[in-house]
Amino acid sequence: MLPTSWRGSRRYAFASVLLATALAVWAGQLGFSTSVSAVLIDQYASRFGQDARERLLGWRAFVKGHGTEAQVARETAMLAIVNRYFNRARFVSDIEHWGVDDYWATPAELIASDGGDCEDYAIAKYFALKELGIPRARLRITYVRSLLLKQAHMVLAYYPTPQADPLILDNLDDQIRPGSQRLDLVAVYSFNDEDALIAGGRPAFRQVRRWRDLTDRLEREART
Repeated sequence: MLPTSWRGSRRYAFASVLLATALAVWAGQLGFSTSVSAVLIDQYASRFGQDARERLLGWRAFVKGHGTEAQVARETAMLAIVNRYFNRARFVSDIEHWGVDDYWATPAELIASDGGDCEDYAIAKYFALKELGIPRARLRITYVRSLLLKQAHMVLAYYPTPQADPLILDNLDDQIRPGSQRLDLVAVYSFNDEDALIAGGRPAFRQVRRWRDLTDRLEREART
């Protein structure tokens, strides 16, 4: 039987209002590879080294090259392609990579710097799959407790239908498996551009701030 936490946490009304406001900012417009400008590529090449230019151009070409395929191929096939693509980036902690305890990188920052942690992988996959045509209602960025790592972790969950057993895109595993098979993960809360679902009814106010900071930087990238 599918764990309750994967089948759907109860909606926490007040937290959902706050998250819906924050997440809706520039929803569907930011973080897309095809909108990465030459100026932004130059800036990140200067910041992260000339290899960043090749990675960013490759990222943009990857999404452009799969845009048509996403409309005709099975969505699960696209999930596997995107999961493997972003999992190539090296894992590095926020404190080592950015000098702070908790930092949510934009997809361009993840690609340009060739590094990030679990939040950055999940966020990049979310934005890429939206751009490739998968409805955001089927995608939920999900905080979990990893029983193996004994720490908090973030993955991207894909729900073909609202009550379906979700498929889990995890930077720790190139193989996408249903949530019911991921007994090492316990869902805590999930969100997308539209709302938040919080297991146990605990609001995630800190994450509202993190998402707002992320969307602010996405907005600046879009205007570059």
